[in-house]
Amino acid sequence: MTFRETVLSGDVQGALLTPESPGDLGVVVLAGSSGRVDVARAKLFATRGAVTIALRWFGGEGQVPGICEVPLETFKLATSRIIEEGCKKIAYVGTSKGAEAALLTAIDDPRVDYVIAISPSSVVWANIGVGRDGIEWPQRSSWTREGAQLPFIAYDVSHQPGQREGLTSYRSRHEQSLVTYAADLAEASIPVEKARAEILLVAGGDDALWPSDTFASSIADRLKVAGKNAVLVHHPEAGHRVLLPGETTPRSSLHSHGGNDIADRELGNAAWNAISKLLNLGV
Repeated sequence: MTFRETVLSGDVQGALLTPESPGDLGVVVLAGSSGRVDVARAKLFATRGAVTIALRWFGGEGQVPGICEVPLETFKLATSRIIEEGCKKIAYVGTSKGAEAALLTAIDDPRVDYVIAISPSSVVWANIGVGRDGIEWPQRSSWTREGAQLPFIAYDVSHQPGQREGLTSYRSRHEQSLVTYAADLAEASIPVEKARAEILLVAGGDDALWPSDTFASSIADRLKVAGKNAVLVHHPEAGHRVLLPGETTPRSSLHSHGGNDIADRELGNAAWNAISKLLNLGV
């Protein structure tokens, strides 16, 4: 299906992809800490009839320059914008820090019907990068709600990250931080059971950036205790990078993501089958 691409600016930034014959599904795509506007992933949904926004949620004009005290209201505005296009069902597709944002958005915004959380976290983390003040330290929350910081897990910077294939692996630092700041874990955990949305989790068991496999299982368990169900798609050999059909996302040259091309793609294909079923996407 063909679509029209429109640049978005102002309160909602990124790209709007409008199919020639749109259905009632709206999808908001959130990339992770790369900060890119993930048009390539958005096209997967637009070509199947979904009005899709590839959202820029930090680093844009007038936005917070890093993932530091990002207002969750940013995402509510995106929901409102896509509803203006006539969408009646709203899905958020977030990767890594974008998955953290998507889960938090669904808790705050009952208009969100579905969350696809790829390589997610089950807790709120400290900032990555600088805030509006131009500084990175002291550590602060990645997110704010109505101007107030969300409780978060700080990074234990005394723990030296590991090395894998010549690249830095941050998984062990995240795991150690959860131990060091265990007293903050209860408040920093994302209360996913408060979300009305159906949740689909995607994680690789060889994630070298953070333990998304453990996080995804924790989210699923928390929902189960609350009497809700989540779909969990897992591949033991896949890493942080999940390749949906047709994607060619390059590996980071700075940080190890784990996994391998074959497993990352196998997980992506399995995830896409689950996503297509959940969202009733055309083929």
